[in-house]
Amino acid sequence: MNEENEIESTPEAPVEAAPAPALSEASRVANAMREQIGRAVLGQTEVISQVLAALLAGGHVLLEGKPGLGKTQLVLAMAKSFSGVFGRIQFTPDLMPSDVTGFRLFDMKSQTFQLRKGPVFTNLLLADEINRAPAKTQSALLEVMQERQVTIDGESMLLSPPFMTLATQNPIEHEGTYPLPEAQLDRFVMKVLLDYPDAGAESEIVTRSAAEKPGSSPVEAVEAVATPEAIVAAQAETAAVRVVPEVVDYAVAIVKATRESQAVALGAGTRGAIALVRIGKAVAVLHGRSFVTPDDIKAAALPVLRHRVQLAPEVAIGGQDIDNILRGLVDSVPAPRQ
Repeated sequence: MNEENEIESTPEAPVEAAPAPALSEASRVANAMREQIGRAVLGQTEVISQVLAALLAGGHVLLEGKPGLGKTQLVLAMAKSFSGVFGRIQFTPDLMPSDVTGFRLFDMKSQTFQLRKGPVFTNLLLADEINRAPAKTQSALLEVMQERQVTIDGESMLLSPPFMTLATQNPIEHEGTYPLPEAQLDRFVMKVLLDYPDAGAESEIVTRSAAEKPGSSPVEAVEAVATPEAIVAAQAETAAVRVVPEVVDYAVAIVKATRESQAVALGAGTRGAIALVRIGKAVAVLHGRSFVTPDDIKAAALPVLRHRVQLAPEVAIGGQDIDNILRGLVDSVPAPRQ
Protein backbone atom coordinates (compact mmCIF):
# COMPACT_ATOMS: atom_id res chain seq x y z
CA MET A 1 0.00 0.00 0.00
CA ASN A 2 1.34 3.48 -0.86
CA GLU A 3 2.52 5.55 2.06
CA GLU A 4 0.06 8.32 1.19
CA ASN A 5 -2.82 5.95 1.92
CA GLU A 6 -1.47 4.51 5.15
CA ILE A 7 -3.12 5.43 8.41
CA GLU A 8 0.20 5.14 10.18
CA SER A 9 1.92 7.70 7.97
CA THR A 10 -0.80 10.32 7.56
CA PRO A 11 0.82 13.78 7.43
CA GLU A 12 0.05 16.12 10.26
CA ALA A 13 -2.17 19.07 9.43
CA PRO A 14 -1.34 22.59 10.58
CA VAL A 15 -2.21 22.96 14.22
CA GLU A 16 -5.42 24.92 14.57
CA ALA A 17 -5.99 24.44 18.27
CA ALA A 18 -4.81 22.21 21.09
CA PRO A 19 -7.00 19.13 21.55
CA ALA A 20 -9.46 19.23 24.39
CA PRO A 21 -8.31 17.37 27.54
CA ALA A 22 -10.81 14.53 27.03
CA LEU A 23 -9.67 14.05 23.44
CA SER A 24 -6.05 14.05 24.60
CA GLU A 25 -6.98 11.20 26.94
CA ALA A 26 -8.65 9.29 24.09
CA SER A 27 -5.54 9.74 21.98
CA ARG A 28 -3.31 8.65 24.87
CA VAL A 29 -5.36 5.51 25.46
CA ALA A 30 -5.35 4.56 21.77
CA ASN A 31 -1.64 5.08 21.32
CA ALA A 32 -0.82 3.24 24.56
CA MET A 33 -2.84 0.29 23.26
CA ARG A 34 -1.04 0.48 19.92
CA GLU A 35 2.30 0.25 21.71
CA GLN A 36 1.20 -2.76 23.77
CA ILE A 37 -0.27 -4.61 20.80
CA GLY A 38 2.98 -4.00 18.94
CA ARG A 39 4.78 -6.05 21.59
CA ALA A 40 2.91 -9.17 20.50
CA VAL A 41 2.29 -8.46 16.80
CA LEU A 42 5.45 -7.54 14.91
CA GLY A 43 5.69 -6.14 11.40
CA GLN A 44 2.00 -5.16 11.18
CA THR A 45 2.12 -1.52 12.29
CA GLU A 46 -0.35 -0.30 9.70
CA VAL A 47 -2.80 -3.15 10.42
CA ILE A 48 -2.71 -2.37 14.15
CA SER A 49 -3.46 1.31 13.47
CA GLN A 50 -6.35 0.45 11.16
CA VAL A 51 -7.93 -1.98 13.62
CA LEU A 52 -7.58 0.54 16.45
CA ALA A 53 -9.23 3.18 14.24
CA ALA A 54 -12.16 0.83 13.72
CA LEU A 55 -12.40 0.24 17.48
CA LEU A 56 -12.47 4.00 18.15
CA ALA A 57 -15.14 4.40 15.47
CA GLY A 58 -17.25 1.64 17.04
CA GLY A 59 -17.16 -0.47 13.88
CA HIS A 60 -16.36 -4.04 12.87
CA VAL A 61 -13.47 -5.25 10.73
CA LEU A 62 -13.15 -7.86 8.01
CA LEU A 63 -9.60 -9.26 8.13
CA GLU A 64 -8.24 -10.96 5.06
CA GLY A 65 -4.87 -12.66 4.97
CA LYS A 66 -3.11 -15.94 4.53
CA PRO A 67 -2.92 -18.37 7.48
CA GLY A 68 -0.21 -17.87 10.07
CA LEU A 69 0.02 -14.08 9.98
CA GLY A 70 -1.14 -13.54 13.56
CA LYS A 71 -4.83 -12.66 13.21
CA THR A 72 -5.78 -14.44 16.45
CA GLN A 73 -2.74 -13.00 18.22
CA LEU A 74 -3.78 -9.50 17.13
CA VAL A 75 -7.26 -9.83 18.63
CA LEU A 76 -5.97 -11.44 21.83
CA ALA A 77 -3.41 -8.68 22.29
CA MET A 78 -6.01 -5.97 21.71
CA ALA A 79 -8.40 -7.51 24.22
CA LYS A 80 -5.66 -7.79 26.84
CA SER A 81 -4.55 -4.20 26.29
CA PHE A 82 -7.85 -2.89 27.69
CA SER A 83 -8.79 -5.79 30.00
CA GLY A 84 -11.55 -6.80 27.60
CA VAL A 85 -13.23 -10.18 27.27
CA PHE A 86 -12.21 -12.20 24.22
CA GLY A 87 -14.37 -14.70 22.34
CA ARG A 88 -13.75 -16.82 19.29
CA ILE A 89 -15.96 -18.73 16.86
CA GLN A 90 -14.48 -21.14 14.34
CA PHE A 91 -17.01 -21.01 11.51
CA THR A 92 -17.74 -24.36 9.85
CA PRO A 93 -20.42 -25.54 7.37
CA ASP A 94 -22.40 -27.23 10.17
CA LEU A 95 -22.41 -24.22 12.52
CA MET A 96 -25.92 -23.22 13.59
CA PRO A 97 -27.17 -19.71 14.47
CA SER A 98 -27.72 -20.84 18.08
CA ASP A 99 -24.01 -21.76 18.24
CA VAL A 100 -23.32 -18.06 17.75
CA THR A 101 -26.03 -16.34 19.78
CA GLY A 102 -26.86 -18.96 22.43
CA PHE A 103 -30.05 -20.83 23.32
CA ARG A 104 -32.37 -21.87 26.13
CA LEU A 105 -32.07 -25.42 27.42
CA PHE A 106 -34.68 -27.15 29.55
CA ASP A 107 -33.19 -28.22 32.85
CA MET A 108 -34.88 -31.39 34.10
CA LYS A 109 -33.75 -30.82 37.68
CA SER A 110 -35.22 -27.34 38.09
CA GLN A 111 -37.96 -27.84 35.49
CA THR A 112 -37.07 -24.46 33.97
CA PHE A 113 -35.42 -23.23 30.81
CA GLN A 114 -31.82 -22.09 31.43
CA LEU A 115 -30.08 -19.58 29.21
CA ARG A 116 -26.80 -20.67 27.62
CA LYS A 117 -25.17 -17.53 26.27
CA GLY A 118 -23.27 -17.84 23.01
CA PRO A 119 -19.74 -16.60 22.33
CA VAL A 120 -21.03 -13.24 21.05
CA PHE A 121 -21.42 -12.10 24.66
CA THR A 122 -17.95 -10.62 24.76
CA ASN A 123 -16.01 -7.42 24.01
CA LEU A 124 -13.86 -8.60 21.11
CA LEU A 125 -15.10 -11.45 18.97
CA LEU A 126 -12.90 -13.25 16.46
CA ALA A 127 -15.13 -14.83 13.81
CA ASP A 128 -12.62 -17.14 12.16
CA GLU A 129 -13.28 -17.96 8.47
CA ILE A 130 -16.76 -16.48 8.50
CA ASN A 131 -17.29 -17.45 4.86
CA ARG A 132 -17.22 -21.16 5.76
CA ALA A 133 -20.62 -20.99 7.48
CA PRO A 134 -23.97 -21.00 5.62
CA ALA A 135 -25.86 -17.76 5.05
CA LYS A 136 -28.28 -18.29 7.95
CA THR A 137 -25.44 -18.48 10.48
CA GLN A 138 -23.61 -15.54 8.91
CA SER A 139 -26.81 -13.50 9.17
CA ALA A 140 -27.17 -14.35 12.87
CA LEU A 141 -23.78 -12.81 13.59
CA LEU A 142 -24.30 -9.83 11.30
CA GLU A 143 -27.60 -9.04 13.01
CA VAL A 144 -25.81 -8.99 16.37
CA MET A 145 -23.14 -6.72 14.89
CA GLN A 146 -25.75 -4.29 13.62
CA GLU A 147 -28.11 -4.25 16.60
CA ARG A 148 -25.58 -4.83 19.41
CA GLN A 149 -28.11 -7.17 20.97
CA VAL A 150 -29.16 -10.81 20.93
CA THR A 151 -32.76 -12.06 20.82
CA ILE A 152 -33.39 -15.58 22.13
CA ASP A 153 -36.96 -16.90 22.37
CA GLY A 154 -38.36 -13.40 22.10
CA GLU A 155 -36.14 -11.91 24.82
CA SER A 156 -33.67 -9.23 23.76
CA MET A 157 -30.39 -8.86 25.63
CA LEU A 158 -27.97 -5.99 25.06
CA LEU A 159 -24.28 -6.76 24.71
CA SER A 160 -21.90 -5.08 27.13
CA PRO A 161 -19.98 -2.27 25.40
CA PRO A 162 -17.57 -2.10 23.79
CA PHE A 163 -18.41 -4.81 21.29
CA MET A 164 -16.37 -5.39 18.15
CA THR A 165 -16.22 -8.24 15.68
CA LEU A 166 -13.14 -9.07 13.68
CA ALA A 167 -14.11 -11.59 11.00
CA THR A 168 -11.45 -13.36 8.95
CA GLN A 169 -11.48 -14.68 5.41
CA ASN A 170 -8.87 -16.82 3.70
CA PRO A 171 -8.16 -15.25 0.29
CA ILE A 172 -6.85 -18.52 -1.18
CA GLU A 173 -9.25 -21.32 -0.28
CA HIS A 174 -12.69 -20.89 -1.86
CA GLU A 175 -13.88 -24.50 -1.98
CA GLY A 176 -16.72 -25.14 0.44
CA THR A 177 -17.19 -21.46 1.28
CA TYR A 178 -20.21 -19.16 1.24
CA PRO A 179 -19.05 -15.69 0.12
CA LEU A 180 -20.61 -12.81 2.02
CA PRO A 181 -23.20 -10.89 -0.05
CA GLU A 182 -22.48 -7.23 -0.76
CA ALA A 183 -25.19 -6.07 1.65
CA GLN A 184 -23.52 -8.00 4.47
CA LEU A 185 -20.02 -6.88 3.54
CA ASP A 186 -21.27 -3.31 3.87
CA ARG A 187 -21.82 -3.89 7.61
CA PHE A 188 -18.05 -3.97 8.15
CA VAL A 189 -16.60 -0.51 8.56
CA MET A 190 -13.25 -1.62 7.13
CA LYS A 191 -11.62 -4.46 5.25
CA VAL A 192 -8.03 -4.80 6.46
CA LEU A 193 -5.47 -6.80 4.48
CA LEU A 194 -2.72 -8.68 6.31
CA ASP A 195 0.41 -9.39 4.33
CA TYR A 196 3.73 -10.96 5.17
CA PRO A 197 5.99 -8.78 7.35
CA ASP A 198 9.25 -7.49 5.94
CA ALA A 199 12.40 -9.63 6.22
CA GLY A 200 13.67 -7.90 9.37
CA ALA A 201 10.39 -8.23 11.26
CA GLU A 202 9.96 -11.83 10.13
CA SER A 203 13.45 -12.73 11.38
CA GLU A 204 12.63 -11.18 14.75
CA ILE A 205 9.35 -13.11 14.93
CA VAL A 206 11.14 -16.40 14.21
CA THR A 207 13.89 -15.64 16.74
CA ARG A 208 11.39 -14.77 19.49
CA SER A 209 9.12 -17.73 18.79
CA ALA A 210 12.00 -20.20 18.70
CA ALA A 211 13.17 -19.00 22.13
CA GLU A 212 9.76 -19.24 23.78
CA LYS A 213 8.90 -22.02 26.17
CA PRO A 214 6.25 -24.48 24.94
CA GLY A 215 2.79 -23.16 25.74
CA SER A 216 3.88 -19.55 26.09
CA SER A 217 2.66 -16.73 23.87
CA PRO A 218 3.90 -13.25 22.86
CA VAL A 219 0.57 -11.93 24.17
CA GLU A 220 1.91 -12.50 27.68
CA ALA A 221 4.08 -9.40 27.20
CA VAL A 222 1.01 -7.20 26.65
CA GLU A 223 -0.08 -5.09 29.63
CA ALA A 224 -3.52 -3.63 30.26
CA VAL A 225 -3.35 0.14 29.74
CA ALA A 226 -7.10 0.86 29.62
CA THR A 227 -10.48 -0.46 30.67
CA PRO A 228 -13.67 -1.20 28.73
CA GLU A 229 -15.14 1.97 30.22
CA ALA A 230 -12.17 3.97 28.91
CA ILE A 231 -12.76 2.55 25.42
CA VAL A 232 -16.43 3.57 25.52
CA ALA A 233 -15.39 7.08 26.59
CA ALA A 234 -12.79 7.22 23.80
CA GLN A 235 -15.44 6.18 21.27
CA ALA A 236 -17.70 9.00 22.47
CA GLU A 237 -14.88 11.52 22.12
CA THR A 238 -14.04 10.20 18.66
CA ALA A 239 -17.62 10.70 17.54
CA ALA A 240 -17.40 14.31 18.76
CA VAL A 241 -14.30 15.15 16.67
CA ARG A 242 -14.93 18.21 14.49
CA VAL A 243 -15.43 17.81 10.73
CA VAL A 244 -15.94 20.91 8.59
CA PRO A 245 -18.46 20.70 5.72
CA GLU A 246 -15.69 20.88 3.10
CA VAL A 247 -14.10 17.67 4.43
CA VAL A 248 -17.49 15.92 4.53
CA ASP A 249 -18.06 16.98 0.92
CA TYR A 250 -14.62 15.57 0.05
CA ALA A 251 -15.56 12.18 1.53
CA VAL A 252 -18.86 12.20 -0.37
CA ALA A 253 -17.08 13.13 -3.61
CA ILE A 254 -14.70 10.17 -3.24
CA VAL A 255 -17.61 7.79 -2.74
CA LYS A 256 -19.48 9.35 -5.66
CA ALA A 257 -16.41 8.84 -7.86
CA THR A 258 -16.65 5.06 -7.27
CA ARG A 259 -20.19 5.12 -8.71
CA GLU A 260 -19.24 7.13 -11.79
CA SER A 261 -16.05 5.27 -12.72
CA GLN A 262 -16.18 3.09 -15.84
CA ALA A 263 -13.82 0.65 -14.09
CA VAL A 264 -16.33 -0.01 -11.29
CA ALA A 265 -19.51 -2.03 -11.80
CA LEU A 266 -20.89 -1.38 -8.30
CA GLY A 267 -19.88 1.71 -6.37
CA ALA A 268 -20.04 2.46 -2.66
CA GLY A 269 -23.27 3.67 -1.07
CA THR A 270 -24.01 6.35 1.47
CA ARG A 271 -22.99 3.99 4.27
CA GLY A 272 -19.51 4.05 2.73
CA ALA A 273 -19.34 7.84 3.01
CA ILE A 274 -20.49 7.64 6.63
CA ALA A 275 -17.81 5.06 7.39
CA LEU A 276 -15.20 7.21 5.65
CA VAL A 277 -15.93 10.17 7.92
CA ARG A 278 -16.13 7.98 11.05
CA ILE A 279 -12.75 6.40 10.35
CA GLY A 280 -11.36 9.81 9.44
CA LYS A 281 -12.29 10.99 12.93
CA ALA A 282 -10.53 7.98 14.44
CA VAL A 283 -7.39 8.69 12.39
CA ALA A 284 -7.43 12.24 13.74
CA VAL A 285 -7.63 10.91 17.31
CA LEU A 286 -4.69 8.56 16.69
CA HIS A 287 -2.72 11.62 15.62
CA GLY A 288 -3.82 13.65 18.64
CA ARG A 289 -6.01 16.09 16.74
CA SER A 290 -9.52 17.32 17.48
CA PHE A 291 -10.37 17.96 13.83
CA VAL A 292 -10.38 15.90 10.62
CA THR A 293 -8.19 16.82 7.66
CA PRO A 294 -8.51 15.74 4.02
CA ASP A 295 -5.43 13.56 4.56
CA ASP A 296 -7.32 11.65 7.27
CA ILE A 297 -10.09 10.88 4.77
CA LYS A 298 -7.56 9.90 2.13
CA ALA A 299 -5.76 7.61 4.59
CA ALA A 300 -9.03 5.83 5.39
CA ALA A 301 -10.24 5.47 1.79
CA LEU A 302 -8.76 2.09 0.82
CA PRO A 303 -9.66 0.00 3.90
CA VAL A 304 -13.12 1.61 4.06
CA LEU A 305 -14.02 1.23 0.37
CA ARG A 306 -12.20 -1.84 -0.99
CA HIS A 307 -14.99 -4.23 0.07
CA ARG A 308 -17.81 -1.90 -0.96
CA VAL A 309 -17.05 -1.76 -4.68
CA GLN A 310 -16.99 -4.32 -7.48
CA LEU A 311 -14.77 -3.96 -10.52
CA ALA A 312 -16.28 -4.08 -13.99
CA PRO A 313 -15.90 -7.57 -15.51
CA GLU A 314 -13.54 -6.42 -18.26
CA VAL A 315 -11.32 -4.69 -15.69
CA ALA A 316 -11.28 -7.69 -13.37
CA ILE A 317 -10.45 -10.05 -16.25
CA GLY A 318 -7.56 -7.78 -17.17
CA GLY A 319 -6.03 -8.43 -13.76
CA GLN A 320 -6.50 -4.93 -12.39
CA ASP A 321 -6.14 -4.60 -8.62
CA ILE A 322 -9.05 -2.98 -6.77
CA ASP A 323 -6.70 -0.99 -4.54
CA ASN A 324 -4.93 0.52 -7.56
CA ILE A 325 -8.28 1.52 -9.07
CA LEU A 326 -9.31 3.14 -5.78
CA ARG A 327 -6.01 5.00 -5.48
CA GLY A 328 -6.55 6.46 -8.92
CA LEU A 329 -10.11 7.50 -8.04
CA VAL A 330 -9.03 9.11 -4.75
CA ASP A 331 -6.22 11.00 -6.50
CA SER A 332 -8.68 12.25 -9.13
CA VAL A 333 -10.88 13.97 -6.54
CA PRO A 334 -9.61 17.48 -5.65
CA ALA A 335 -8.98 17.82 -1.93
CA PRO A 336 -10.13 20.99 -0.15
CA ARG A 337 -7.41 23.34 0.96
CA GLN A 338 -6.45 23.01 4.61
